[in-house]
Amino acid sequence: MEETKKSFWDNFKSVFYAIVIALIFRSFVAEPFSIPSGSMIPSLLVGDYLFVSKMSYGYSKHSLPLSMPLIKNRLFYTNPEYGDVIVFKLPSDNKTDYIKRVIGLPGDKIQLKEGRLYINQKLIQRQFLEEFVMRDRYGNAVRYSKYNEILPNGKEHTIIEVSDSSPSDNTEEFTVPEDHFFMMGDNRDNSQDSRFIQVGFVPKNNLMGKAKFLFFSHDDSAAWWQFWKWPLAVRWSRLFNGIK
Repeated sequence: MEETKKSFWDNFKSVFYAIVIALIFRSFVAEPFSIPSGSMIPSLLVGDYLFVSKMSYGYSKHSLPLSMPLIKNRLFYTNPEYGDVIVFKLPSDNKTDYIKRVIGLPGDKIQLKEGRLYINQKLIQRQFLEEFVMRDRYGNAVRYSKYNEILPNGKEHTIIEVSDSSPSDNTEEFTVPEDHFFMMGDNRDNSQDSRFIQVGFVPKNNLMGKAKFLFFSHDDSAAWWQFWKWPLAVRWSRLFNGIK
């Protein structure tokens, strides 16, 4: 009886320590994140799974499970750079996880005119790559243009546009407040981002971490119970790719 009791407590302690270690790793080193929408196509696809580095910008309460208010201000803070892909808490509710790209730093003036991005009144370079057709979430075929965009620090990334005349392609000039950032999705005509009041400027304390690399990716061609289709549903070429 004594041996059974000891064995139970040994097992309990092992599980407890494993949970604590996992929580520490998730809070201060890296956390997995899945892509639920197409707002970051072509850089990130629905069904991508990636690791977010918690060390990249220091730590806030949002680094902790359930955003426990144990960290008052940001600790060990490091500034994000143009082009960083960041997971953050939506400022309007401080609960919902979003992932977008840093387009504007504190003090920057951001504007879109006829689909073209201006930072501090300077037109940002973009180079046409190709046209392609992709189905939207309703199954309709939509023609896109793909561009390579070059940010002020020389960081290059790929964006897609349906056209340069959608409502979000012409905006007011936004001035990014101190300790805030302007975020945009790479799928410029299908991204809820800092251009819209529902997101707005993102405070530095809401940054959770920098997206580093993919560890898994699958399309929607196999249901969870269709195990025989799983290998065909995996996007093998995307596994362990870094995120640019």
